[in-house]
Amino acid sequence: MSANRHGKRRISEIVVGADLGATWLRLQVLRHDRPLARVSARAAPMPEIGKRFLTLWRRRGWTARSVGVLVVASRGVWTASERRRLAHRLGGLARRVVVLSDAQAAHLGALGGRPGVLILSGTGSIVIGRNANGRWARAGGLGPLLGDEGSAFWLGRQWLRLTTRGEDFLPARRLVAGPDAVVRIAALAPRIIRRARRGDSRARAVVRAGQADLAAQAADVTRRLRLGRPVTMSWAGRVLADPWFRAGLKRAVGLAGLAAHWQPPREEPVMAAARLAARVNHRSSPGGRSRERRT
Repeated sequence: MSANRHGKRRISEIVVGADLGATWLRLQVLRHDRPLARVSARAAPMPEIGKRFLTLWRRRGWTARSVGVLVVASRGVWTASERRRLAHRLGGLARRVVVLSDAQAAHLGALGGRPGVLILSGTGSIVIGRNANGRWARAGGLGPLLGDEGSAFWLGRQWLRLTTRGEDFLPARRLVAGPDAVVRIAALAPRIIRRARRGDSRARAVVRAGQADLAAQAADVTRRLRLGRPVTMSWAGRVLADPWFRAGLKRAVGLAGLAAHWQPPREEPVMAAARLAARVNHRSSPGGRSRERRT
């Protein structure tokens, strides 16, 4: 631990925010609260994620002594025990490691810490909300086997179910074989959305069903959190980066009975994670608690 001549701990110069998704691992490095570097790499299976982080650290000469705080916004974690397990696994990368859900980081980035609902659709999907008391609620986000309605994977899977018949099944079987089947099926989503936009009736049926499912989940989260109306809403994920798909989702939200005020995302989840790392780093320094702002 670094110390000044009076024996007190200094604020570390470097903190790191990480966005660990199903496909990509993104890092945002801050020095003195200012962006220093951005790193992107392919994500690894969760049992190997510690090695992936360590490789990135070694390439850049980072150690646990040089990184004050690492905040990891990770897929597949929600409960306190899940967060603790991943933080323990990555404990050798920084003086302090904090883990939260990638959906929570996306919400903080999109809405800047304010109450509201975030609809996220990438390889997977989740709807997450936060009220004025700081209480979180979610719908979906159960993974490809149990849910992920309206996600890129869900769209691809529904399309394959609708269009594969008889011998047409052979190309689909090649898609679903292998450990990267979810990513390969999710890669069909942009093509399906383009077909729907051009008027393909089967593609439109798939897309509208996905939008309706996401809207229903948003209504459920809004009800459980008792959010006032209009509900502040935002979006995240590569599926919702498509303006045409997003416009259809907004219509579906209205049809679900929600009055919504739509706000473009303020910043990316990885930046939200990095800013949280900076706040944690300040908070752990002498006198830093008074400078903390509520997440």
